[in-house]
Amino acid sequence: MSTNGYTARHRAMLQAIADGRGELLCGRVPSLAVDGLWCDFVATGQLFAEGLFRPARQAAFGTQAPAELTTSGLHVLSSFA
Repeated sequence: MSTNGYTARHRAMLQAIADGRGELLCGRVPSLAVDGLWCDFVATGQLFAEGLFRPARQAAFGTQAPAELTTSGLHVLSSFA
């Protein structure tokens, strides 16, 4: 099942970021961990490429930073409601 092309997996990842549970390993395409567990790399790349989340603060390549939703990410997340 999908909403606007996004799956339940995308929704769960966006919700975890909104809840403050997402941590990024910053790079060209960041890796996302939720509650210390790495998320689907392909789904992470899709959400990042579409500008739905970003690091909450500037972080150097290879360092970690909390993840936060962008305005677009909040809009997509609310479309699941």
